[in-house]
Amino acid sequence: MAKVKYYYDSENLAYTKIKTRKRIKFGYALLFLLASALFGFLVFVLLLNTPYFETPKDRLQAREIENLKLQYSILNKKLDEIDDVTEALENRDNNIYRVYFNKTEIPDSIRKAGFKDSKRYRDLEGYNNSQLVLNTTKRIDRLSKELAIQSKSLDEILKLASTKGNLLLAIPAIQPVRNENLKRMASGFGYRTDPFTKVRKMHNGMDFTANTGTPVYATGDGVVERADNSASGFGNHVVIRHGFGYESLYAHLSKYNCRAGQHVKRGDVIGYVGSTGRSEGPHCHYEVHKDGKVVNPLNFYYGNISAAEYVAISQMANQENQSLD
Repeated sequence: MAKVKYYYDSENLAYTKIKTRKRIKFGYALLFLLASALFGFLVFVLLLNTPYFETPKDRLQAREIENLKLQYSILNKKLDEIDDVTEALENRDNNIYRVYFNKTEIPDSIRKAGFKDSKRYRDLEGYNNSQLVLNTTKRIDRLSKELAIQSKSLDEILKLASTKGNLLLAIPAIQPVRNENLKRMASGFGYRTDPFTKVRKMHNGMDFTANTGTPVYATGDGVVERADNSASGFGNHVVIRHGFGYESLYAHLSKYNCRAGQHVKRGDVIGYVGSTGRSEGPHCHYEVHKDGKVVNPLNFYYGNISAAEYVAISQMANQENQSLD
C-alpha cells in the first residue's frame, strides 16, 4: 500500500492530503534512470583507467610487464659488453692476425650487415613494448651474425697458422739476381719512361741489370707454371705459382733452367739473364703478383739482404728513370 503524504494548512488549521501528478512522477523516474546510467558509465571508465580499481589479475600482469622491462634492460647492458668484446676481437683479427698471414681484412659492410628480410620481425610489431623487444632482437641477431663471421675468420686463420711454414717458404722473399752479380738496379716499380716510345707509363716490376748468362733464382718455393716466350714483350720468361695467392715472373731470359710443372725451391736457378723480347739491354724484369694483382717486389726483399742494402735498393728503385723494357 502506497504511503499517503499530508501537509499542514495554517489557514484552515487542518492537515490536507498531498496529491502528486502522474507527469511529475514520470519525470522523477526518468531523472533517476538518467542519473543511474551516468553514474554507471563513470564507474566503468574509472575501472578501466584508474589503478585504484585494478583487479588482482591486472596487478599481476603489470608486475610481470615491469619485470620483463627490467630483464630486457639488463640484457641490453650485457649486449653492450659483448659488443665491446666483439669489436676488439674484430680489430685484432683485421689488424694483427690477417695482416700477419697476408689476408685481406673483412670490411664492416660485411661484419655489421643486418638481415634484409623485412618480414623477419613482423610478429613482434603492434604491441605496447614492441620497440624495446624489436631493438633487442635485432641486436641479438646482428651479434650472432658477427660472431658467426668471426668464427669462420678464426677457422681460416687457424688453418693458415698450421701451414705457416709453407707460407713463409712460398712468399717471394729474395732478389732474383744476387747483389754481387748486379751492375745496377736499373728501374723500379711505378711510372717510368718507356725506352722505345719515350712515353711515361706504369712499370709493373723491377729491372735488375747483369751480364748475359748471370743466374736468375726462384724467389720462393712453388711450381713452374710456364717457361716459354709466348707472352708479348717478355721474350723468354718463367712464371712460378707459389700458392697462397702469390706468383712471380722473370722475363727477358737468355735461356731456361726449368720446365713447366717442375717444383722449385727458393734459391734454385730457373734461368739466366738475357735481352730477349722487348728489351733494351741484358737484364731480368721481375714481377710479383698477389691474388691476381701486381704488387711492388720491393716489399718482399727480407730473405737475403741487410737493412742498409734494402735502403740503397729502395732509393734506386724509387728514381723515376727510364726502364729497360
